[in-house]
Amino acid sequence: MNTEKDFSPLTPNIVRALNDKLYEKRKVAALEIEKLVREFVAQNNSTQIRHVIQILASEFALSQHPHSRKGGLIGLAACSIALGKDSGLYLKELIEPVLTCFNDSDSRLRYYACEALYNIVKVARGAVLPHFNLLFDGLSKLAADPDPNVKSGSELLDRLLKDIVTESNTFDLVAFVPLLRERIYSNNQYARQFIISWIHVLESVPDIHLLDYLPEILDGLFQILGDNSKEIRRTCEVVLGEFLKEIKKTPSSVKFAEMANILVIHCQVADETKLTNDLIQLTAMTWMREFIQLAGRVVLPYSSGILTAVLPCLSYDDRKKNTKEAASACNHSLMKLVTLEDDEDIEEERSGSMGSPSAGEGQPKMEGDSNDMLNASQESVGLSNISFFTPASSDRPQVTLDLDGIVQVLDRHLHDSSTGMMTRIAVLKWLYHLYIKTPRKMFRHTDSLFPILLKTLSDESDEVILKDLEVLAEIASSPAGQTDQASSCDIIENKLVLKVQEGPKPGQQSSTGPKTMDSSPSTPKNIFHSMADILLKEEDLKFASTMVQTLNTILLTSAELFQLRNQLKDLHTQESCALFCCLYRSWCHNPVATVSLCFLTQNYKHGYDLIQKFGNLEVTVDFLMEVDKLVQLIESPIFTYLRLQLLDVENNPYLIKALYGLLMLLPQSQAFQLLSHRLKCVPNPELMRTVDESKYMDSKKQAVCKRSSHIQVDYNELLQHFDRVQSKHLEVRHQRSARASDHHDRKLM
Repeated sequence: MNTEKDFSPLTPNIVRALNDKLYEKRKVAALEIEKLVREFVAQNNSTQIRHVIQILASEFALSQHPHSRKGGLIGLAACSIALGKDSGLYLKELIEPVLTCFNDSDSRLRYYACEALYNIVKVARGAVLPHFNLLFDGLSKLAADPDPNVKSGSELLDRLLKDIVTESNTFDLVAFVPLLRERIYSNNQYARQFIISWIHVLESVPDIHLLDYLPEILDGLFQILGDNSKEIRRTCEVVLGEFLKEIKKTPSSVKFAEMANILVIHCQVADETKLTNDLIQLTAMTWMREFIQLAGRVVLPYSSGILTAVLPCLSYDDRKKNTKEAASACNHSLMKLVTLEDDEDIEEERSGSMGSPSAGEGQPKMEGDSNDMLNASQESVGLSNISFFTPASSDRPQVTLDLDGIVQVLDRHLHDSSTGMMTRIAVLKWLYHLYIKTPRKMFRHTDSLFPILLKTLSDESDEVILKDLEVLAEIASSPAGQTDQASSCDIIENKLVLKVQEGPKPGQQSSTGPKTMDSSPSTPKNIFHSMADILLKEEDLKFASTMVQTLNTILLTSAELFQLRNQLKDLHTQESCALFCCLYRSWCHNPVATVSLCFLTQNYKHGYDLIQKFGNLEVTVDFLMEVDKLVQLIESPIFTYLRLQLLDVENNPYLIKALYGLLMLLPQSQAFQLLSHRLKCVPNPELMRTVDESKYMDSKKQAVCKRSSHIQVDYNELLQHFDRVQSKHLEVRHQRSARASDHHDRKLM
């Protein structure tokens, strides 16, 4: 530095001392500067004061010489001390050159800059708040400084600044939030510690309403929650916990909608091997649970995203028990938000002056007792307790259910083979709920959902199959899928089309009373009845045969259908006979399933008549495998009564004939040996007579009369129907074979 240059009002001795390499000499110069500035303050000579500060800044603090920069820093601090309360008038000139030195490559100089700024801020106190962003920006850089002395100095300055902000009621939060939002995404551990500590301080100050700006920083907070430092994670947890407590206290002022998607993102784990991601997911899911309960229908537009995040968590094991429970609560609370009003068209709601829809016209039915089948595992806090989210309907903002998005998410989870069992069950519960609450809108999605719902019937879980059957039964009996005729569906252009039932006209009573539990769409009887009606009109015969085979297996083996099997076994009522005939007509798509139905209903003669017709059918390997499975079923507990009836040879001759018929169909296989051994155990009828002949014959006639008096089944017509169905199957197979042959010939040519 040119010492001959005019630096007045600074004396040559002061200038020389400021440039000295020794700290003690620079300190003496600073005391002289302090004395000089005090004189200018007493004279109220602001021009000279600014001139001194300008010289110290430009000629010393921003000098190329390191010792000059150190002298300039201590000189600026001395000016601030001399100015006292008046330092606020010169803060911009005092602070900016010091902050520039924060970027110096010399760690000692960065430390002196911290020291200088500490003295400036300590004197100015609240007057520095208009420059808070500059100070915060500089401190955030020093927080990650590699030098421990610099870091220690910055921490002292940081604590001082926090004390000033805490005491003040003029902090400009609006100006600070953009900087906070930018710096919160730093990956540096020390910078994160600095950021989270400031958020903690600001959140604790009553006059600083940081909650209003939480949507701006919430994503960054979840990023910090995944830090490798245990201390940083703990601090971040505390901060998020405090925010959540405040949200619960003042939910009416919370911007739930702006934060919903942020939570959806963090509820989904990208890397399950990283333990910190589990913490992020659990925290986000906990927040989501509270948001749904507090905000209510405000979150409905985000329901598809919420379900995308929540549904996979329902299949977690005990290692993530807390996350699973939080997800279950979210799922249940969200489901409760979907109500009957979501089935109304927005256009209808807006045109209220044009008149409301007729009572009953396309109206969904109430869930009533059938909703118990949702088996929700947890009850959430009742929304009725939150009065500020339940204003009068005239004041309530329009909230639209994202039904298309929800159905898309549910459909994707059903198609995904990796979806867990509990998730699949939850998906089916959602579909069932939506078909009850929004049948008209769900009707539009039936064509796309129906194939995967049918495919789900082959799921390995019985519980999944039962829920699937409930959904299918609800589709078949939905108000949006009924007609005045008995059938609830039509086949148009090779597609299953459900018809919409028109409600009663105004002033007209509905012809159908309330459904009893026995006729609920979710009872096994109605489920199988509805499925049989649908399959009866299915034009894809191969698919129909596979479906019948699947449903027949469920009917014969599921423990939950014990009561239904008992109803079919005796056919004592007209209702059970009607169900048998309904099932029979669809079961004809699969000959072996039809015979098993006859065995179940003790229609042994008819079963024998059917087996006689098997000689005219195409006997394939698949056909023989089905016969094999039937033999295995006959040996199972389901058909215990059938095996016991083999003791009554005279009363059940067609049962024995039917079993021998199956035996003749089988090749010399294990099933053949099994059935052959069973039939060898059939006793001689003469040996089984233990009562008087006349009494025995009378009881036999009474039993036959008792059964036949209740049954009004035209078995000849059923046989003819079986022949017609099998003729269609044969024709389709011939056509398929012909097409395959033509294709083969064309390839050879």
